[in-house]
Amino acid sequence: MVRVVPTARPRKLAKVPFVEMADGRLQGVVSSGSDIGRVYVSSVAAGSYEVSCSTNNNRPCGGLRGGDYACNHLTALADEAVVQYGGDRVARFLRLETNDEVTIGNEIFWAIGRTTLAGTSPAAAVFSRFLHHLSYLDLPGAVEPLPELSWFPAGAGAR
Repeated sequence: MVRVVPTARPRKLAKVPFVEMADGRLQGVVSSGSDIGRVYVSSVAAGSYEVSCSTNNNRPCGGLRGGDYACNHLTALADEAVVQYGGDRVARFLRLETNDEVTIGNEIFWAIGRTTLAGTSPAAAVFSRFLHHLSYLDLPGAVEPLPELSWFPAGAGAR
């Protein structure tokens, strides 16, 4: 049986519609603050703390410089990860050593200290996963299991 962990708190999806801890990274899709038609794919690698932020078509983020500075997209991603998963879980995933409870995304970057820019961007893979998740919204409601979600325990969602 697979244990499904509930979200720490409900979150709003307008600014960060997709956040996940997968492939050794905290990663997700963040809406642009200036252009409603643009999104950024941002990520922080666990352990190495390499950061990446670019548009879904690989244009680099203008605010991402590495070092002691995280762009607004990375901060928004970390904020929503703390809301969705809880600060302690995010800190453990990223392999952060912190004595204090993580309550906001900036605390993650304060604990990390210095970041480095990732050599390659996972933007295409992360954005593809986001689009795949969005495709479930187009499916009509049904009580029968979806074949690709068959690894979920039977009846776990029905109550």
